[in-house]
Amino acid sequence: MYKLYTRPGSGGFVVEAALALANAPFEQIDVPKTDRPDPAFLEISPLNQVPVLTLPDGRSITESAAICILLAERHPEAGLAPAIDAAARAEFLRWMAFMSSVLYPAMLRFYYAPRYTADADGAKAVKQAAVAEMDRGFAVIDAALRGRDWLAGEAMSLADIYLVMLVAWHPDTGKARAAWPNIERLWSELRAHPLVQKLNASHQMWPG
Repeated sequence: MYKLYTRPGSGGFVVEAALALANAPFEQIDVPKTDRPDPAFLEISPLNQVPVLTLPDGRSITESAAICILLAERHPEAGLAPAIDAAARAEFLRWMAFMSSVLYPAMLRFYYAPRYTADADGAKAVKQAAVAEMDRGFAVIDAALRGRDWLAGEAMSLADIYLVMLVAWHPDTGKARAAWPNIERLWSELRAHPLVQKLNASHQMWPG
């Protein structure tokens, strides 16, 4: 059985979705935010971050995008991603890497700005640069979604759930919904998805 270390409002949102879509039993362990983490948790998450997924063989993996890719490979019958030999697999990998390397770090810089500057008065500038970076990244994805329903292939994948998780973290979701109509169209589709609605009730990613 899997073990998922997570907390509400975290990147565990998309991993919970992956496990549920794969119908994979897992034990959920909520990790509180603290500056003095459990040393045992630091052994599996040296940066004291969630989510962490412990695999049935006892090994642990961090990084939500990597966890999603691994679960898609381990549960191909669930259709979490295009098949490994499908043309759309390249799109899936591209966008998962893009979101985890461009958008996710921008979110961290915005919400944890003091970590990214040695200047006591520098947090505001860090936040401004972070918003500019996430806006640039979301604009790229919005353009890629023009004329198509999903990021990768002809069906929903974990890349789409990962995307809506990230856009829900935007500090101005009203602006986000107006600025990127193709992302909003996809997000609207997923806001009506029963599983996403259930996860949103526990994570409170967006109202309603």
